[in-house]
Amino acid sequence: MATTTAAEPTRRDFIHIATAAAGGVGALALAWPLIDQMNPSASVLALSSVEFDLAPVQEGQQVTVMWRGKPVFVRHRTPKEIAEARAVPVASLPDPLARNLNLPESAQATDQDRATKPEWLILIGICTHLGCIPLNNQGDFGGYLCPCHGSQYDTAGRIRRGPAPENLAVPPYAFLSPTRIKIG
Repeated sequence: MATTTAAEPTRRDFIHIATAAAGGVGALALAWPLIDQMNPSASVLALSSVEFDLAPVQEGQQVTVMWRGKPVFVRHRTPKEIAEARAVPVASLPDPLARNLNLPESAQATDQDRATKPEWLILIGICTHLGCIPLNNQGDFGGYLCPCHGSQYDTAGRIRRGPAPENLAVPPYAFLSPTRIKIG
């Protein structure tokens, strides 16, 4: 009966293993900066949320706050603007979804689902057509007008006319107090 013995490792086997290990470590050392640069920068992390005091914003006025490099419109709506927005039937809108990041995706584009508190409308101020910034208090619906291609939004930020496919998005926000909000 013949016995089989495992071949003893040679210097060549050791050199192959050492070379493969060194190559693996080198590849990781080379790849790490490429992978690490994909992490968000400190400035982006710092702007992941922003707090804003609503007290100075007068009725009928709008201010723009920057959040994650995007303009956010904070509009103190008048009772007339609220009434006009609530009178629009959802079935007549080109985009029937609320696009409110605080609600489920299937939420309807009613004024109540667009503004948590009726007097405060908070929207990401980027046109959903080509990314332009709409103008305030413009257009046939008294809301927003995108000057580039003529998209018109009402006083709840819902698309009413033009090439824009969706309503202006509502960012995630919360009221910290009656006059202070946190966006993000």
